[in-house]
Amino acid sequence: MSGVEIISFGCRLNAYEAEAMRAKAGEAGLSDAVIVNTCAVTAEAERQARQAIRRARRERPGARIIVTGCGAQIDPTRYAAMPEVDRVIGNREKLEATSFLPVATERVVVDDIMAARETASHLISGFESRARAFVQVQNGCDHRCTFCIIPFGRGPSRSVPVGEIAREVRTLVEHGHREVVLSGVDLGAYGLDLPGRPPLGQMVRRLLASVPDLPRLRLSSIDPVEIDAELERLFVEEPRLMPHLHLSVQAGDDLILKRMKRRHVRADVIALTTRLRAARPELRFGADLIAGFPTETEEMFVNSLRLVDEAGIDHLHVFPYSERPGTPAARMPAVPVALRKERAGRLRSRGEQRLRAAIDATLGATVSILVERDGEGRTEHYLPTRISNDVPPAGTIVSARAVARDRDILIAQVNECAGVTPHPATQALPPPPHGGREPEERASLCSLPLDGGRRGGGESNNTQRLF
Repeated sequence: MSGVEIISFGCRLNAYEAEAMRAKAGEAGLSDAVIVNTCAVTAEAERQARQAIRRARRERPGARIIVTGCGAQIDPTRYAAMPEVDRVIGNREKLEATSFLPVATERVVVDDIMAARETASHLISGFESRARAFVQVQNGCDHRCTFCIIPFGRGPSRSVPVGEIAREVRTLVEHGHREVVLSGVDLGAYGLDLPGRPPLGQMVRRLLASVPDLPRLRLSSIDPVEIDAELERLFVEEPRLMPHLHLSVQAGDDLILKRMKRRHVRADVIALTTRLRAARPELRFGADLIAGFPTETEEMFVNSLRLVDEAGIDHLHVFPYSERPGTPAARMPAVPVALRKERAGRLRSRGEQRLRAAIDATLGATVSILVERDGEGRTEHYLPTRISNDVPPAGTIVSARAVARDRDILIAQVNECAGVTPHPATQALPPPPHGGREPEERASLCSLPLDGGRRGGGESNNTQRLF
C-alpha cells in the first residue's frame, strides 16, 4: 500500500481535522506516509494510539509515520521516544501544509497551544467514506474541569466566524453531503471571543438561513447550561435542526458534579430535557457519563443511574474514569479500577435498555434515514437503522417505515422511490420518459451517491481509519 493513510482517534473534531490534514498533505506532496491523529481523553485512547503506531510500522515498514493530535500536543516526548515514529507535530502545526513537506526533517514541532487566538475554517469539500460531514465552529476550552486534560491539548476557546462556517457548509452541500454536524471542544462557548459575542443559537439560525439547501443539521456534545434561549427556540421551531441533542452531563450526583468543577447540577439537566420535550415531543437526548469518578460512593453512582431515567436519556456514551496526569482529580481518593468498570457496565446496560425502548416506541412510524453505508444509517432521532429492502446508495435520505428491532438496531423498509431525497446532481436530470420502466429507472435517478453517481475511476491512495 502506498499513499497517505490517516488513523484518527477520538472526537468529531479530530475527524474533521483528519480531512483537513488530508488536503494539506496533498498540497505538500506527501506520499507513502501514515498520519496518526491521537486522542488524550483517556489512558485507553492513548494506549490504542501507540498500538496503532506499532502496527502501522509493521504493515508499512517503508512509510513515514507522523504523529499528531492531543496526545502528541500534551506529551510530544513520549511519542518521539517511540522508534517507529519519524515526526511529531502539534495540533496547530497539523493544519499547515508545510508540516507535511517531504523535506521537513525536524523531528518534533509542537508550539505552545495556549498562545493560539484564532481558529480558521479549512474549506473541506468532502469526507472520505462518510455521508455525514463535520464542521469545526469552535476549538479550545477556557474551563478547567478537574478530570480533563484537553484544554492543554486544544488551547483557549476560539470561534470561527459565521460567514466562514456558512461558506464551508455550502461547499459540503454542493459536493453532496446531506447532513452536517457542528463540532467544537466547548461548543456552547461559541462566539464569546468574536466581535459582538454572537451566541451559538444566533449562529445556527444565520447558518440555516444562509444555506437553505442543507437538509439536516446536528450539534455535537454541548454543556446543559450553555444552551441559550435562541438555540432552544430553534430546536422547537426548525425542522432541519435534527431532534436529537447530546449533552455533556458527566455525572448525576451534585457533589460529584461539584468535585468535577462542572457548571450544572442534576436538576438543570432534568429541567432542560423536560422543557424541550414538552415543546417538541419527538426530541431525544444523549449524554456523556463518567463512572467511578474519585470519591464516588454507591449512592452517588445510583444518582447518575437514576438521572438516565429522570432526564429521559436514550443514547449514552459511558467512560470509566481515567486518571490524567496533572489534573486535580488525579490527586483525589480513587475508586478501584474494577469497581469503575463494573459501574460503567451498569450504566451501559441501562443505556441499552433505554435505546431499545426508544426503538420499540418508533415501530410502525415513518422515519427519515440518512443512508451511510451498506443500507445502514441514522434516523432524524439518531437511532441506528438498517434498511431491509431496496437499499439506496450512501448519501441519500430516505423515508421508510420502522418495522422491527434487531437488538440495538431499528429495521426499516423503504416502500417506494418517492421516499428518497435525491442528491443535488439529480436536479439537472430529466424525468423518466412517459411509459418508461418507472420503478427501476426512477430508482437509478433518485438514489445517487455522494459522488453524484460516478462509477469507477480507480480508488484513492488516501485512506482513513477512525477509532
